[in-house]
Amino acid sequence: MLATAVRELLPSAGIGFGPAIDEGFYYDFDVDTPFTPDDLEAFEKRMAEVTAADQPFERRQVTKDEARQLFGDDPLKLERLEEFEDDEVITVYENGPFLDLCKGPHVPSTGKLEHFKLLSGAGAYWRGDEKRQMLQRIYGTAFHSRPELDKHLDRLEEAKKRDHRVIGKELDLFSIQEEVGSGLILWHPRGGIIRHTVEEFLKDTLLEHEYELVFTPQVASEELYRISGHLEVFEENMFPAMEGDGARFRMKPMNCPHHFMIYKTQTRSYRDLPLRFAELGTCYRYERSGTLHGMLRVRCFTQDDAHIFVRSDQIAEEYDRLLDLTDYLLKIFGYEYHLALSSRPEKAIGDPEVYDQATETLRGVLERREADYVLDEGGGAFYGPKIDVNLVDAIGREWQGGTFQLDFQMPQRFGLEYIGADNKPHEAVVIHRTLLGSMERFIGGLIEHYGGAFPTWMAPEQVRVLPVGEQWNESAREFAENLEQAGIRTSVEARDTLGYRIRDAETLKIPYMGVIGEREATNGTVAVRSRGIGKKQEVMDRSSFIDRVLDEIQTKSLG
Repeated sequence: MLATAVRELLPSAGIGFGPAIDEGFYYDFDVDTPFTPDDLEAFEKRMAEVTAADQPFERRQVTKDEARQLFGDDPLKLERLEEFEDDEVITVYENGPFLDLCKGPHVPSTGKLEHFKLLSGAGAYWRGDEKRQMLQRIYGTAFHSRPELDKHLDRLEEAKKRDHRVIGKELDLFSIQEEVGSGLILWHPRGGIIRHTVEEFLKDTLLEHEYELVFTPQVASEELYRISGHLEVFEENMFPAMEGDGARFRMKPMNCPHHFMIYKTQTRSYRDLPLRFAELGTCYRYERSGTLHGMLRVRCFTQDDAHIFVRSDQIAEEYDRLLDLTDYLLKIFGYEYHLALSSRPEKAIGDPEVYDQATETLRGVLERREADYVLDEGGGAFYGPKIDVNLVDAIGREWQGGTFQLDFQMPQRFGLEYIGADNKPHEAVVIHRTLLGSMERFIGGLIEHYGGAFPTWMAPEQVRVLPVGEQWNESAREFAENLEQAGIRTSVEARDTLGYRIRDAETLKIPYMGVIGEREATNGTVAVRSRGIGKKQEVMDRSSFIDRVLDEIQTKSLG
């Protein structure tokens, strides 16, 4: 319907692709200038007329030559047609005067599509290739009923308010600067505190769960990635090679080959397994500029990564441990989550029987736990099945979370063995696991999940002390020192009017303000203003307030 409207109102527009996506659809058009809001409004109006006409969607099958004749005036479609085999049957759909390539299926007619909305326009390279022409993409969405559409549009408005790029700037958490480069995050002090707090909590938790921390360089010989296979299948996402001392080096795209080399430094016994190497490792991937998105899609990221070396008889128990740890961590951060089990794809390598048996082992773990999960048929990696964790945030959106990937192939490539009880060498099984993903993506997601109002234990500034007037500055400073000595992140703000300082603390979403006036200075109390409850103040004994804040920090309360 959108393409029908664009072609009718702009007959010279070239027609690109128009797929359905998770929360709607988009369509790419080859036009001379970007679309304006007025253009989108005009397209919507024409789409409504197409809906009212209740045009049937008619499916046709044609030969490649017939398709060339049908789309002879559209170079984008002709290019797409060249990817079909000469004898391949091609499906097209027609409604009214408009015809397009599409596998389908479609709803019976345009009258079934009453409830839609065009959302925005953006530039997009043809076929995602930066060397090709820039097209203009229109995003939209559609639902079965008006209430469903309205609910979705309300959620989109809420998502705009929570956009981590906007909040990150407002709260002075991070920036991306042209002089540094696209997709490269600069963590500001306030954002750095959040990241440090999350990382230290994660590392402490991993040590409690019998992980061993390792550290590996951010550069390695190209030969390492040739052994791992990354150079063969992943080179387009790697930064170009650097040369020195007659060798070629690469910025590391993944931590796993480095961990495998640590494993190989010793002879391992079956008694040593499971062996869990964990690292907050910084990696580099050359993502196309059009795919970069704030902290969520970057070129340099620090991955919560671990590689667990197990015997085949330990797989189920280790996955149980991983799911328990995931549940613990995500409850701390206030996330609900969904699980997905991915099975063998067509292009899997190795013994299909081993792959399928491993998939059944993972299925057995999930079913024994009575876990809700979906089966992603054929969604596994070429080297082994996996369980994915998808986070559900405060407004119901799903985010990519942890993943636990079984790998039977890297042990072969790297010769990862252990000496068994029979005193013979056996191949270890590797579990690639990340619990939170990259720090950039996870904290970007947290910014949106919390709308910038971080729980007290994570907040970069936990208490701001505000003297009512200059004569109470000393009492305010003494109280702030007591807070800091207790381990509470605190500042004193005495400049400007009290009203301005309160608004500033509210803008920064600081969990607590402690107001000190004559009564509080005399009585050793503090007037507490808690985030999110307006002008209401609670007068408390200072030591009691410190205990309250410490309890929220120590229990990691969500507030």
